[in-house]
This record gives sequence, C-alpha cells and structure tokens, in this order.
Amino acid sequence: MSATQEITKVDTRQIWTGRPFFQAEILSTLPRKPLYSAIKRIFDIFCAAIGLTFFLIPMIIIAVVIRIDSPGNPIYLQKRLGKNQKPFTIIKFRTMVQNSEEKGARWAEKDDPRSTRIGRLLRHSHLDELPQLLNILAGQMSFVGPRPERPEFYDLFDTYIGGFRQRMMVTPGLTGLAQINGGYELRPEEKIIYDLDYIKHRSVGLDCRCLMKTFAVVFTCHGAM
Repeated sequence: MSATQEITKVDTRQIWTGRPFFQAEILSTLPRKPLYSAIKRIFDIFCAAIGLTFFLIPMIIIAVVIRIDSPGNPIYLQKRLGKNQKPFTIIKFRTMVQNSEEKGARWAEKDDPRSTRIGRLLRHSHLDELPQLLNILAGQMSFVGPRPERPEFYDLFDTYIGGFRQRMMVTPGLTGLAQINGGYELRPEEKIIYDLDYIKHRSVGLDCRCLMKTFAVVFTCHGAM
C-alpha cells in the first residue's frame, strides 16, 4: 500500500448493493454559533499541540514497528471530504496489507481481514488515528464531529441515502456521536441519524460528553473512532 492511494472505483460486491432507499431528515438551517465555534477551535489547537508533543516519541515507535511488521510506508494518506465538501488528505498509521484495495475502495469492517498483525492492535486501541492530530491542528478536522468519508463512498451513499451529504455542514471529527454509539458496527443509514443529531444539538457540553465516552471506548477497545 503506497502512502498516497487514489481510489477511483468502489467494490460494490462488498457493500450494500440493492439496499432500500433511506431518506434522512433534511436540515433547513444551520445556526452559526460563533462563540461555540471559537471555543471549539481554541480547544482543538491547544489539545492537538499538546497531544503531538506528548505522543511524538510513541508515534515514532509505532511507525518503526509497523515498518518491521509488514512492507510498505507506515503512514497512510487518503483523500476525504471535509466541511462544505472541501477535500483534504487524512493522515493515519497504516493498518492493512499492501494492495488491500486493488479491486476498489472497501468500507472498513470490524476485525477487517485485510489488517496486519500490528494493524489489528492499532485499530482496536485506536492508536492508528494519532496522526490525525495534524489534521486537527491544520483546521481540517476537529476532535468531535462526523467522521470524514471518501468521495467515492459519498457517491455510493447518494444512490440510496437521501441527505447523506448534510454531515459535511460542519467540520469532521476524530470522534463523534456515531462512533461512541457503534462505530464500525453501524451502517451508513444509521450513522447519518447520529450525525444529524449531533449537528442539530452541537455544543460545548455535547462535545465534552462525546470525548468522555470516547475515552471509555478507547480504554475498553470497544467500538470505533
């Protein structure tokens, strides 16, 4: 698997062909909430900077272990869509074997068989997400928000989920309401319900609750970020 991998097709044999159409709630307006947005951004910058400083050496060690465990670049770059459908490159530790998507883009599964030995450990502990602190520092992501998806998956979900792109009305997150309520086990039509609920009720209090529950998910290795 190369560090940057452009996928232009989707392996529809693996995901949801023939699903019944699901219409998500349509949000007519989105309150701006400038004070909340400012507090959220300050928190993101401060905590991302501290996190990168604290985890720098562990991240170097993880990268070395990944490289020893399997051939390929330990860092995996992938195109995602952020707020207002703006594309950006998400940064992760590689957890899968090389050429894991040679037949097309595939939705990640719980206990994905394409995972390497160290990759399974990283996914269960969510340590593969640590490099995304750089995305947060750059303003492409936040600590809390709907998880960013790949353009080709948005194109696929558009065929049977009405209003799925509304989740890009806000900045995507490292964790979110859907992640603490099922993560990999949720289908896209289930995730959009949680994402829209977060978008409608987003607040400092809700973000704090999501973060606290995320710590519980990480410590128990249950769910997905």
